[in-house]
Amino acid sequence: MGADLLWPSYSSPQDLAAIEAIPLAERGLPDSTYAVLRRAADLWPDRTALTVLPDALRWQQPVRRTFGELLSDVHKTANLLRDLGVTRHSPVALISANCNELITATLAAQLAGIAAPINGGLSKEHVTELVQRSGARVLVAAAPELDETCWQVARHLVDAGVIDTVLLLRPTADPVADAAPPVDGATVDHMVRRAEKYDGSTFFAAPPAPGDLAALIHTGGTTGTPKLAAHTHANEVACAWSIAAITLLDEDSVVFAALPLFHVNALMVTLLAPLLRGQQTLWAGPLGYRDTALYANFWKIVAHHGISAMSAVPTVYAALTQCRVDADISSLRSAIVGASPLPPSVRKDFESHTGIALCEGYGLTEATAASARSFPDLPRPGSVGQRLPYQRAKRSASTTAATGTT
Repeated sequence: MGADLLWPSYSSPQDLAAIEAIPLAERGLPDSTYAVLRRAADLWPDRTALTVLPDALRWQQPVRRTFGELLSDVHKTANLLRDLGVTRHSPVALISANCNELITATLAAQLAGIAAPINGGLSKEHVTELVQRSGARVLVAAAPELDETCWQVARHLVDAGVIDTVLLLRPTADPVADAAPPVDGATVDHMVRRAEKYDGSTFFAAPPAPGDLAALIHTGGTTGTPKLAAHTHANEVACAWSIAAITLLDEDSVVFAALPLFHVNALMVTLLAPLLRGQQTLWAGPLGYRDTALYANFWKIVAHHGISAMSAVPTVYAALTQCRVDADISSLRSAIVGASPLPPSVRKDFESHTGIALCEGYGLTEATAASARSFPDLPRPGSVGQRLPYQRAKRSASTTAATGTT
């Protein structure tokens, strides 16, 4: 497969017609998120895939893993999940703050079954209903040392009879404790310690097919309990590819990740898309952009780790305009903004403060993630830009809706 077929020129709106002249099925995309990871490990086994900060204050003491190490860890964890009864159609609930182990757990859940990440900050009643709707019996959750709120939600789910197996995640860079805290009514253990007993060379079951479900992602909807949106492996790979195909960034780029991994932006933009392109992702600590300590050293972090791209909401960029640029940030070439309208004043202040153009985008959980993007060299303030390749968009009387075609 030629590199130009998988990665066509895509730097301006005029490129879209040429890209779509070749059917998506002929571009040779991997057929599952697992195939994305295997491809990365085959092509770049010793290249750094993940750099994870324990927290914002320890930004010079990260934990690193190569693509090859990540694949081995995912194999071990997926084999553990299968041993716990997870099958192709079994959801695995994940409720945790971001950490090194959550990345493994998310990819392993999509390999062994279906990942169902949930915001632990929702009410216990909403979380319980989402887990019940998903049908998950196995839960991957933050240990109390990582996130006490998520741990209490996990206990509630066990008490409610919804969950009977809990695998705990430890804070990044912390050693595994000797014993997991006991909970009546459930088997509880540390995920990494339990997974270390399994073979990391392969996954001992059939891999997922393109049409199999990869994830159930909750979305706010309009009323009542958040809803679950189903993503197939083909959905997620195609969406990740359309993001990674942007030719502004190459394989040497470093992508910054500070949004929670239960959100589609973190999953698609800062996990799967970099895996496809062989890019390193720098993950912030468990609080991400909510950590006030992050802003005190943000530009130093950009310079120290050579960050090339970031994605955030308008309020983050507004906050960064108040942070003195005290380092060389010339590596930062792409700053993507979405989730809510970008106020013109935030655009003006951020771009004059940093010299970096903000690139607006639009997406929705129901359509996998991103559906439209603007171009930093061809700005159209007030517009979310052009639809992404192989997607279709139409304007209704009251709004614009975009849906994936995979």
